This record gives sequence, C-alpha cells and structure tokens, in this order.
Amino acid sequence: MKFVRFDLEKVECEEERPAAEKVISGDPEFKTWNVEEVDGTRFAGVWESTPGKWHVSYDEWEFCHILKGHSILTDADGESHELKTGDSFVIRPGFKGTWEVVETTAKEYVIQL
Repeated sequence: MKFVRFDLEKVECEEERPAAEKVISGDPEFKTWNVEEVDGTRFAGVWESTPGKWHVSYDEWEFCHILKGHSILTDADGESHELKTGDSFVIRPGFKGTWEVVETTAKEYVIQL
C-alpha cells in the first residue's frame, strides 16, 4: 500500500510510563498509536501524555506536530521551548534534557532511527 491514513480506531493503542528513574515530577502516562512502521527504522503515529516531567535522551531523528496541549522541552543547556497546539519541530539525535507536560499533550510524530 502506498497511502496510509492516520486512523487511530484501526490501530492498537500501547500504554506505558517513563522509567521510574527518569521521572522528575508527576505520574505521566503515555498512549501511543503507531500507525506506520518500516523495517524497524521508521515510525509514524500519534503519542499522548498526561502531565508530568521526565528526563529524555534522543538517539533518533523525530519530527513532531502538536495536536493539543502544552509542554515544555528543555535541553541540557537549560534552553526551554514552549510547545502548544499547532507547533511543529524536529528533535535531532543527541538531544538530552527534560520533557514537561503541563497540560495533556498529543503529537503526531515521524521517527527515523
């Protein structure tokens, strides 16, 4: 198939939490609808998290588009990026910092390992 619609009703939702040692505050819960996976190296779908703050470290390249909510992504140097509905951005491999969900946030993502 050469076309894939983001139809979340046809995709199984995976639920998880960040590892306990990464959590800084709150009790965030993640939901992920992985709509597309190619060769275990490319992924696309929707991710959602409830409020909380945790450490992140990216080995992959990721494009994100915020569908709803409010989050703050802060890099290891302390530079913060407010993320709100409609924002789009790329996280490059090697990014380290924190992700704080202020208001339940949902994003579309495309990941390349």
